[in-house]
Amino acid sequence: MDKREWRLIHLHHIKGMSRSLLRKVINYDPNLEQIYHWKKEKWQDLFNISDQKAKYIVEQLNNKSIQRKVVRHVKTYQVITIFSENYPASLKVIPDPPLVLYLHGNPSLLTNSPNLSVVGTRYPSKYALSIMNQILIPLFKFNIVITSGMAKGIDGFAHQLALQHNNPTIAVLGGGFQHIYPKENLSLFNQLAKENLIISEYPPDQPPKKYHFPERNRIISGLSFGTLVIEAKKKSGTLITVDQALEQGKEVFAIPGSILAETSSGCNQLIQDGAKLIQSSNDILEECNLTQPFEIKN
Repeated sequence: MDKREWRLIHLHHIKGMSRSLLRKVINYDPNLEQIYHWKKEKWQDLFNISDQKAKYIVEQLNNKSIQRKVVRHVKTYQVITIFSENYPASLKVIPDPPLVLYLHGNPSLLTNSPNLSVVGTRYPSKYALSIMNQILIPLFKFNIVITSGMAKGIDGFAHQLALQHNNPTIAVLGGGFQHIYPKENLSLFNQLAKENLIISEYPPDQPPKKYHFPERNRIISGLSFGTLVIEAKKKSGTLITVDQALEQGKEVFAIPGSILAETSSGCNQLIQDGAKLIQSSNDILEECNLTQPFEIKN
């Protein structure tokens, strides 16, 4: 890791340092060599921020405890930045790519493909769970990486199903590794960390916030060639991932359901709007041109 990456990670640890502000800093000072020399007035003038925010940034950049925390986090977890050679190419091309990613587990999964994101309601029906068995298990013969958000319901079940069948899976979190949410998924988190991969855009000590979950959805869809929606209401957080996928030019797949079931209303609407209706795993396989089992790299 070079000095520029260390500096970016340090900036990323400062509370209130948004991605838009980070990008402005990088655009002005691509090597981040000047940031420790700027006075608060310089921060104010360059980036049009308040006196209070500029003062706070300068204080944090010179705070030795923050610097020690950055070192501790880099030693404990794997950290990559948008400057890193091993930064995922699939994320580099999406709108608003994450600038820093914290990894826990097997980082080689970031370079494996194909990758399918699986999302859906936190309160799935028995129908949805049986459908997941029917659709996903045949995909495991091809070692398609299953990416989801380790939330309750569809997300957690997708990861567990992949684990049961020794299929690679990636979880993208809405908070730091030291604040697992939901807490009942701590066991799942520990299982995934052994041979699979957990990713977070947030420093390990940062608790999840409500707005983090829509933000992390762009990473879930960005890593994948397509997003499979199992069950979702018309107005649900799941559809934020769909919007992100569409913005990124990715495929959207949806499982149809009963017109009487509220949890199928979102999927049925997606199909009506042009998402590909999925009746079997072959409908997904043909989209990624897979006809023979796929050997994943170790």
